[in-house]
Amino acid sequence: MTPRYRVAGINFAHMHMGDNLRFALDHPGVDLVGICDEEPARMQSAVEALGLKPDQVFTDWQRCLTESRPDLVILCPPTGEHATWVERVAPSGCHVMLEKPFAANLADADRIVKAMEAGGGRLAINWPLAWYPPHVTAKKRIDEGAIGELMGVNYYDGNRGPLYHVEAKLETTQAFRTEQKADSWFYKKELGGGSLLDYLGYGATLATWFLGGAEPKTITTVTDETEGLEVDEHSITIARYEFGLCRFETRWGTFSDPWTHQPQPKCGFEIMGSEGTITSYDYEDTIRIQTREKPEGIVLPVDKLVAPMQNPVQYILDCLKTGAKIEGPLDPKLSRVGQRIVDSAMKSAKSGRSVDLCG
Repeated sequence: MTPRYRVAGINFAHMHMGDNLRFALDHPGVDLVGICDEEPARMQSAVEALGLKPDQVFTDWQRCLTESRPDLVILCPPTGEHATWVERVAPSGCHVMLEKPFAANLADADRIVKAMEAGGGRLAINWPLAWYPPHVTAKKRIDEGAIGELMGVNYYDGNRGPLYHVEAKLETTQAFRTEQKADSWFYKKELGGGSLLDYLGYGATLATWFLGGAEPKTITTVTDETEGLEVDEHSITIARYEFGLCRFETRWGTFSDPWTHQPQPKCGFEIMGSEGTITSYDYEDTIRIQTREKPEGIVLPVDKLVAPMQNPVQYILDCLKTGAKIEGPLDPKLSRVGQRIVDSAMKSAKSGRSVDLCG
């Protein structure tokens, strides 16, 4: 018989919770047994959209775990509270899907891994960009040797700002953004706010995936300093590897959101190899490859993703069913390399100098 899995979503601080719960609800082997947040208002749209019953909605995480008895918990807390929430949930023995980024710092990432090992559950870090067909297609082409030995990755990504949209990327009003900015965790340093922590982990982790696990030697980062804000809205990081340089840029304040209209510069990746190059941009239905035989470039359609590789819930539950390793960007070991880059970038930005890769 096909196993069934009980799934709960705890902490709605990050707007990606709604998308992840939809993945769970649409999975034929899932029973969505509970959602929880200490602020009921943050759950209301999910309750309505997913048709949840009152006995499936909790404001106390301990009651949620005890009464809903989930096999898998989806966590979407503020970045600065990732370790705390995993330490709360892990002793129940459940598996955890933690929404990106891994953590606010490397010490917290290691706390997360330690807590999960003690609890006995499996951990996956979800990076939504890992499920975008252009990036999956680019990785496949890289592994096939289409552009030879990799020599560099450029990454630029972001959006107009974290308060411009809520779950399902529904656009907010200017009044909402003005009202929320002072209190939003995205703009609180102690809670892991800022564009660097929001987006650098994406670029660093997926670049590490593209590069087959290669680690940089040094990191140099500069962030903007906007008057009245305690976090950055723009960062540029240069990572020096044995083979060359990679560039990672994060931006709150793009001209448009990439899921509506690709801004300029485009959000996504430019990947350079010894025998060619690939451009892979968020949400696009093609990638472009240059090779020595085709220096003018060719445009290729992206691969069509099929289950269980269409979204993180499908993938994680398939790994649980088959016993397969959690691989790629969702693997905590690979994500830890990305976290080391992020920590080094924070250190470099603060000190105003290049630093060795930490950890």
